Amino acid sequence: MIEVRNLVKDYGGHLAVDHLSFTINDGQIYGFLGPNGAGKSTTMNIMTGYIGATGGDVLINGHNILEDGEEAKKCIGYLPELPPLYVDMTVEEQLLFAAELKKIPKKERDEAVYQVMELARLEDVKGRLIRNLSKGYRQRVGLAQAVLGFPPVIILDEPTVGLDPKQIIEIRDTIRKLGQKHTVILSSHILSEVSAVCDHIMIINKGKLIASDTPENLERQMAGTAGMELLVKGNPEQILEILETIPQAADVSVQESGEEGISRVNFRICTEEEGDGEDIRETIFFAFAGQRLPILSMQVTRASLEEVFLELTGEGAAEVIETGESPEADDFEEEPSEEDLKEEDVDGEGDEE
Repeated sequence: MIEVRNLVKDYGGHLAVDHLSFTINDGQIYGFLGPNGAGKSTTMNIMTGYIGATGGDVLINGHNILEDGEEAKKCIGYLPELPPLYVDMTVEEQLLFAAELKKIPKKERDEAVYQVMELARLEDVKGRLIRNLSKGYRQRVGLAQAVLGFPPVIILDEPTVGLDPKQIIEIRDTIRKLGQKHTVILSSHILSEVSAVCDHIMIINKGKLIASDTPENLERQMAGTAGMELLVKGNPEQILEILETIPQAADVSVQESGEEGISRVNFRICTEEEGDGEDIRETIFFAFAGQRLPILSMQVTRASLEEVFLELTGEGAAEVIETGESPEADDFEEEPSEEDLKEEDVDGEGDEE
């Protein structure tokens, strides 16, 4: 289990993380969302021990990452957005080196490397130099390195950025497999990806946690944005008269459907007006049936995860990326010059995490 308590990271007056607190339970896949500059990368870097915090605590299975970093890091596998790899090594050499850094017993290393290569589908390229691999395969090597030794917590920062659709599907399948036995924390700009693989979603904005729930519950909380679309055989005036008698129907619009005598009807569902808990579909059906107007189709539209995200994060969410391309300036204000000093050592230290 991971506990983040009152976490603060202040960069010279800019609060990248503002008294952030949350708990992550074992055996689930968590999605970590937020607009650019929200504090996602800073929070994940603190959770993995890569940078320190101004205040607060992060407990990994009871070990404080800020005070007992070595024991806490033994519980974590970390894939940063740019995997720390030695490009002059082969895939197998890189993973064996990482296994040594992780202090996997020598007699168990070959089997441990074989298991992660099989998981990440790297058997066919194990003898190739990393410099000659595509970005997709480098991401797979980084993922294999993160899960090497199968630590209980796997943290993945933008694991599918820049990959082609086939590679994205393969990485998603791998993440689902990991979620069966591990706690996985996934940061991504691709909301459809988070919705497809995550059991729980946390949304942060301006360094604060603004939502934490399952995708389904988040969408249900946004029920005010739910609507209904009907195809009705009848004249628009009569349709509007019927809907005016139904208090749950708001912002009604009636348009031509393209078929003669059939209208397309859209309206927003006001759930706060529902006093008796009756299903609005039944109300609509009986109201139109009473006037002998046939309903040819009826569809309820719920708020998507994208709409939930935009509603909760406001103007900052305009920067959300749906193409899978993460902007180079993502969280740029969260990376202080002190990190630049560590870049020469990222390859060696990143493997241990």
